[in-house]
Amino acid sequence: MRGFRRRLPGARPEDGSLPEARRYEALGRVLAALSGDAEMRDACRDLTWWQAADESWHIEWGDGPYASEVADLVVERLRAAGPDAGLAASSGPATRTEANIDVMGVGLLLRAVDPLGLERLRTTPGLWRMAASISAADGEPAGRGESRRDWEELLGG
Repeated sequence: MRGFRRRLPGARPEDGSLPEARRYEALGRVLAALSGDAEMRDACRDLTWWQAADESWHIEWGDGPYASEVADLVVERLRAAGPDAGLAASSGPATRTEANIDVMGVGLLLRAVDPLGLERLRTTPGLWRMAASISAADGEPAGRGESRRDWEELLGG
């Protein structure tokens, strides 16, 4: 049921609104850009999105990177995606908690709740770094040494 849709004062008129397919394609491209980076995908907790009354998308996550870092990553990935180089751009100032981007003419508000930043996340050990730790330990000689290996630290063994 479509029902009544409240319009914001500065919103576009109804006859000039974007097609529904374009709004969903813009959201899909942003989510694909986020999921293409393993570090970003694993760092963002409780990633949620919803469509606002002004037909823009809001994307929100807990902990993880700053909103400005996510906006930079998304714009960079979408510009590098192919012939549609003008597909994405920042559309306002970006802070640690909020950033606005424009993708295919669709506005997106990126919001970080209690962000930590990528630099701090990179220095914090976690299970998602286990593969790198195990592959780094492959160069050690056979036999167990007295020191604990990185992957043992990660698993608490």
